[in-house]
Amino acid sequence: MPRNVNDIINKLSPAERKKVEARGAQLIAEEMTIQELRRARKLTQQRIAKTLGIGQEGVSKLEKRSDLLISTLRSCVEAMGGRLSLVADFPDRQPVVLSGIGGIDMEPVTGSRKHSRSQVQA
Repeated sequence: MPRNVNDIINKLSPAERKKVEARGAQLIAEEMTIQELRRARKLTQQRIAKTLGIGQEGVSKLEKRSDLLISTLRSCVEAMGGRLSLVADFPDRQPVVLSGIGGIDMEPVTGSRKHSRSQVQA
C-alpha cells in the first residue's frame, strides 16, 4: 500500500516533527532568488533602489536577470545588509572560499553607485 509524506509525518513525535520542519526551513533558506531574499529581509524595491542610487525599475530588472556581474550582485546583497562571499564546491575536497573577485575583499560600497574600474569589470 502506498504511503504519502503526510502519513509519515503524522506518525512522528512532536519533537521529531519539529526537527523535520526546522531542517526543511533551513534547506529552503539556503537557496533563494534575489527577489526572495529581498522579500525575506522585508525590504522593498524602493528601499534597495535608494541605497543603490538607482530607480525602482532598475531593481526590478536586476531581480529578473539570470546573469549578473559579481560586483552588481555584491552591491545588491550589501544594500540588503549582507555580505557576499563566493564558495567553490568540489567533490574531492572541502569547499574553497574565493577571494579577490568583484571587489569582495574591498570595503562595502553602499549608498553609492560609483565603483572603481576593477570592481565594475569583475
